[in-house]
Amino acid sequence: MTTLLEVRDIHASYGHAQALFGVSFDVKAGEVVTLLGRNGMGRSTTIKCLFGLLPVTQGEIIFCDKVASAMPSYGIARLGLGLVPEGRQVFPNLTVEENLVATARAAARHGGTSEWTLKRVYDFFPRLQERSGNLGGHLSGGEQQMLAIGRALMTNPRLLVLDEATEGLAPIIRAEIWQALTALKGQGMSQIVIDKNVGALLPFADRHYVLEKGKVVWSGSSDDLRQNSAIVQQYLGV
Repeated sequence: MTTLLEVRDIHASYGHAQALFGVSFDVKAGEVVTLLGRNGMGRSTTIKCLFGLLPVTQGEIIFCDKVASAMPSYGIARLGLGLVPEGRQVFPNLTVEENLVATARAAARHGGTSEWTLKRVYDFFPRLQERSGNLGGHLSGGEQQMLAIGRALMTNPRLLVLDEATEGLAPIIRAEIWQALTALKGQGMSQIVIDKNVGALLPFADRHYVLEKGKVVWSGSSDDLRQNSAIVQQYLGV
């Protein structure tokens, strides 16, 4: 299986405060990988480094055989890295359709899944088509999350990154989002998912990396994690 992303021993800091201490992981084509851990342990900081929003001070990030850690954010996006950010961050004064087309990008000629178009996003999330003329700021939290996912898909990514995939959503809406992400996996979409709902992640994801104080302290498959309840309690319990 082709390795799509390789994060090699990255370090990063906020000013004089070091936040990452040698984080390493990889994602293979068609795979779903999670970054787990309590708040403040380095998951979102790692995502910022992936997208060039925070410089890597040591180590490197290889994406699609390119050294992404040496590239600006727009260059990384053009390689095919798509972000569904924490807090959704939809454009509140644009309509649903304007949100979707604002950052749309034609699919690169790298094979894989078929191109994401406005019609395909509407077919995938029918509720967005129903709300196509509504302003982003007038949508419910669940609708905004669908919009954030749809907007990322419109960039035709090779790897979709979701930071806090279901945070703050009602249980029934969470179930819809997990169903959508599972469908994307079935279509061959590689994903990195950050979420606190380990129970939902276990049947969906292939591999997991647990972060603690800016380091990867455990990694393994869903079966491995099921058999290591102590890991969940030690590093993920409240």
